[in-house]
Amino acid sequence: MKLRLLLVAILAMPVLVPSRPAGADTPTQVVENLHATLLTVMKEAKELGYAGRYDRLSPVVTAAFDLPFIARIVVGRYWRSFNDEEKANFVETFSRLSIATYAGRFDGYSGERFKVVSSKESRHGRIIVRSILIKPESDEIKMDYILHKSGNKWHIINVVANGVSDLSLKRSDYTTFLKKKGLKSLIDKLNEKISCYAE
Repeated sequence: MKLRLLLVAILAMPVLVPSRPAGADTPTQVVENLHATLLTVMKEAKELGYAGRYDRLSPVVTAAFDLPFIARIVVGRYWRSFNDEEKANFVETFSRLSIATYAGRFDGYSGERFKVVSSKESRHGRIIVRSILIKPESDEIKMDYILHKSGNKWHIINVVANGVSDLSLKRSDYTTFLKKKGLKSLIDKLNEKISCYAE
């Protein structure tokens, strides 16, 4: 698996861990649960196939990330112009793409491992969990997971890989696309990307 593809996948999200009481997961545990499942999926990638990886990752990505929050942020001021049906449609499509990206990109294993380095408080009560993706005979990828608390649970709202913010990249791309072509074309484009992963 190429380093560039891994970066894309990381920037685009505990089925296999013991269940804990609601709200008991710390920010570090949220990230470690995600990492553990990603590694398992990578190791079983060929047996699972794309559909199996998608099914395995779907509840994990949904639990780890605050996808409705991220979806709202990446479209910026345009969110206020969407009606309720458009908002729901965009969040649903964006969520499916997030899962599809992980399922499509994490399609093999060659000795990778994750390591959580530290956890510290940031602005507005958010937490930064710093970690590293270690690849044999390749450069490490430094990842900062930004989490906030929604209700009584911690959720990832951004991933900064080697200094590049996923949230900033998506916001720039999506708002530019919306300005030129509108919401329907953006949703069509996201659905096209999802279909490409499934092929």
